[in-house]
Amino acid sequence: MPSKPATPITIEAVYAAPGYLFRRMQQIAVSIFMEECKAFDLTPVQYAALIAIHTHPGIDATRLSAVIAFDRSTLGSVIERLQAKDFVERKPAPEDKRIKLLYLTKPGATILREIIPAVERAQARMLEPLKPTERKALMGLMAQLVDLNNEASRVPLRAEDALEHLGKAG
Repeated sequence: MPSKPATPITIEAVYAAPGYLFRRMQQIAVSIFMEECKAFDLTPVQYAALIAIHTHPGIDATRLSAVIAFDRSTLGSVIERLQAKDFVERKPAPEDKRIKLLYLTKPGATILREIIPAVERAQARMLEPLKPTERKALMGLMAQLVDLNNEASRVPLRAEDALEHLGKAG
Protein backbone atom coordinates (compact mmCIF):
# COMPACT_ATOMS: atom_id res chain seq x y z
CA MET A 1 0.00 0.00 0.00
CA PRO A 2 1.48 3.38 -1.02
CA SER A 3 2.46 5.69 1.80
CA LYS A 4 0.63 8.95 2.31
CA PRO A 5 2.56 12.01 0.97
CA ALA A 6 4.05 14.17 3.74
CA THR A 7 2.89 17.35 1.99
CA PRO A 8 -0.68 17.75 0.77
CA ILE A 9 -1.03 17.70 -3.01
CA THR A 10 -2.16 21.27 -3.63
CA ILE A 11 -1.08 24.10 -5.90
CA GLU A 12 -0.35 26.15 -2.79
CA ALA A 13 2.22 23.52 -1.79
CA VAL A 14 3.84 23.92 -5.20
CA TYR A 15 3.88 27.73 -4.86
CA ALA A 16 5.64 27.43 -1.49
CA ALA A 17 8.29 24.93 -2.63
CA PRO A 18 11.90 26.20 -2.84
CA GLY A 19 12.41 24.80 -6.34
CA TYR A 20 9.31 26.55 -7.65
CA LEU A 21 10.34 29.84 -6.03
CA PHE A 22 13.90 29.59 -7.44
CA ARG A 23 12.50 28.86 -10.92
CA ARG A 24 10.10 31.81 -10.71
CA MET A 25 12.86 34.13 -9.51
CA GLN A 26 15.05 32.98 -12.40
CA GLN A 27 12.22 33.84 -14.81
CA ILE A 28 11.81 37.24 -13.16
CA ALA A 29 15.57 37.89 -13.14
CA VAL A 30 15.91 37.08 -16.86
CA SER A 31 12.86 39.21 -17.67
CA ILE A 32 14.25 42.20 -15.78
CA PHE A 33 17.70 41.72 -17.36
CA MET A 34 16.21 41.55 -20.85
CA GLU A 35 14.06 44.63 -20.21
CA GLU A 36 16.94 46.74 -18.90
CA CYS A 37 19.40 45.49 -21.52
CA LYS A 38 17.10 45.29 -24.57
CA ALA A 39 19.07 47.97 -26.45
CA PHE A 40 22.13 45.71 -26.37
CA ASP A 41 20.51 42.49 -27.66
CA LEU A 42 22.39 40.28 -25.17
CA THR A 43 21.12 37.49 -22.94
CA PRO A 44 22.39 37.02 -19.38
CA VAL A 45 24.51 34.05 -20.51
CA GLN A 46 25.99 36.01 -23.42
CA TYR A 47 26.83 38.81 -20.98
CA ALA A 48 28.51 36.38 -18.58
CA ALA A 49 30.49 34.87 -21.47
CA LEU A 50 31.66 38.32 -22.58
CA ILE A 51 32.77 39.17 -19.03
CA ALA A 52 34.68 35.87 -18.74
CA ILE A 53 36.35 36.32 -22.14
CA HIS A 54 37.24 39.92 -21.26
CA THR A 55 38.69 38.81 -17.93
CA HIS A 56 40.51 35.79 -19.43
CA PRO A 57 41.42 36.52 -23.06
CA GLY A 58 42.39 33.37 -24.89
CA ILE A 59 40.08 31.10 -22.88
CA ASP A 60 38.75 28.09 -24.77
CA ALA A 61 35.09 27.04 -24.79
CA THR A 62 35.58 24.15 -22.35
CA ARG A 63 37.16 26.40 -19.75
CA LEU A 64 34.61 29.14 -20.44
CA SER A 65 31.90 26.59 -19.68
CA ALA A 66 33.56 25.84 -16.33
CA VAL A 67 34.07 29.52 -15.47
CA ILE A 68 30.44 30.52 -16.04
CA ALA A 69 28.94 27.12 -15.05
CA PHE A 70 27.08 26.68 -18.32
CA ASP A 71 26.50 23.49 -20.28
CA ARG A 72 29.32 23.04 -22.83
CA SER A 73 27.09 21.76 -25.63
CA THR A 74 24.73 24.75 -25.35
CA LEU A 75 27.60 27.20 -24.94
CA GLY A 76 28.65 26.55 -28.54
CA SER A 77 25.53 28.30 -29.85
CA VAL A 78 26.07 31.18 -27.39
CA ILE A 79 29.61 31.65 -28.75
CA GLU A 80 28.34 31.42 -32.34
CA ARG A 81 25.80 34.19 -31.66
CA LEU A 82 28.47 36.38 -30.07
CA GLN A 83 30.74 35.73 -33.03
CA ALA A 84 27.92 36.55 -35.50
CA LYS A 85 27.43 39.88 -33.68
CA ASP A 86 31.21 40.48 -34.05
CA PHE A 87 31.67 40.61 -30.26
CA VAL A 88 34.12 37.70 -30.05
CA GLU A 89 36.60 36.05 -32.35
CA ARG A 90 38.03 32.55 -32.32
CA LYS A 91 41.69 31.96 -33.03
CA PRO A 92 43.46 28.60 -33.19
CA ALA A 93 45.64 27.77 -30.19
CA PRO A 94 49.33 27.87 -31.13
CA GLU A 95 50.01 24.43 -29.60
CA ASP A 96 46.88 22.72 -31.00
CA LYS A 97 45.09 24.24 -34.01
CA ARG A 98 41.95 22.19 -33.20
CA ILE A 99 41.41 24.24 -30.03
CA LYS A 100 39.86 27.65 -30.64
CA LEU A 101 40.71 30.43 -28.22
CA LEU A 102 38.24 33.23 -27.58
CA TYR A 103 38.96 36.95 -27.61
CA LEU A 104 36.79 40.05 -27.41
CA THR A 105 36.70 42.19 -30.52
CA LYS A 106 36.64 46.00 -30.34
CA PRO A 107 32.84 46.02 -30.73
CA GLY A 108 32.65 43.35 -27.99
CA ALA A 109 34.74 45.46 -25.61
CA THR A 110 32.63 48.52 -26.44
CA ILE A 111 29.29 46.83 -25.80
CA LEU A 112 30.62 45.38 -22.57
CA ARG A 113 31.53 48.86 -21.31
CA GLU A 114 28.21 50.31 -22.48
CA ILE A 115 25.96 47.59 -21.01
CA ILE A 116 27.33 47.75 -17.45
CA PRO A 117 24.95 50.52 -16.23
CA ALA A 118 21.94 48.60 -17.62
CA VAL A 119 23.10 45.38 -15.94
CA GLU A 120 23.57 47.23 -12.65
CA ARG A 121 20.02 48.65 -12.95
CA ALA A 122 18.68 45.14 -13.58
CA GLN A 123 20.50 43.73 -10.55
CA ALA A 124 19.20 46.55 -8.36
CA ARG A 125 15.63 46.07 -9.63
CA MET A 126 15.68 42.38 -8.74
CA LEU A 127 16.32 43.21 -5.08
CA GLU A 128 14.53 46.58 -4.94
CA PRO A 129 11.38 45.30 -3.17
CA LEU A 130 13.51 44.23 -0.18
CA LYS A 131 14.91 46.38 2.59
CA PRO A 132 18.73 46.79 2.50
CA THR A 133 19.23 44.35 5.39
CA GLU A 134 16.98 41.81 3.68
CA ARG A 135 18.94 42.19 0.42
CA LYS A 136 22.20 41.49 2.22
CA ALA A 137 20.72 38.49 4.05
CA LEU A 138 19.17 37.08 0.87
CA MET A 139 22.40 37.45 -1.10
CA GLY A 140 24.38 35.77 1.68
CA LEU A 141 21.95 32.86 1.92
CA MET A 142 21.76 32.42 -1.87
CA ALA A 143 25.56 32.41 -2.16
CA GLN A 144 25.72 29.84 0.64
CA LEU A 145 23.09 27.61 -0.98
CA VAL A 146 24.78 27.80 -4.38
CA ASP A 147 28.16 26.99 -2.87
CA LEU A 148 26.91 24.10 -0.73
CA ASN A 149 24.86 22.63 -3.59
CA ASN A 150 27.42 23.22 -6.37
CA GLU A 151 28.08 19.51 -6.90
CA ALA A 152 24.36 18.85 -7.44
CA SER A 153 24.38 21.07 -10.53
CA ARG A 154 24.40 19.61 -14.04
CA VAL A 155 27.30 22.01 -14.61
CA PRO A 156 29.13 22.68 -11.35
CA LEU A 157 31.12 25.88 -11.17
CA ARG A 158 34.77 24.99 -11.79
CA ALA A 159 36.29 28.44 -12.26
CA GLU A 160 39.40 27.82 -10.15
CA ASP A 161 40.24 24.58 -11.98
CA ALA A 162 39.74 26.18 -15.39
CA LEU A 163 41.73 29.29 -14.56
CA GLU A 164 44.54 27.31 -12.94
CA HIS A 165 44.87 25.36 -16.19
CA LEU A 166 45.04 28.65 -18.06
CA GLY A 167 47.75 29.84 -15.73
CA LYS A 168 45.66 32.94 -15.06
CA ALA A 169 44.10 32.19 -11.68
CA GLY A 170 43.10 35.25 -9.71
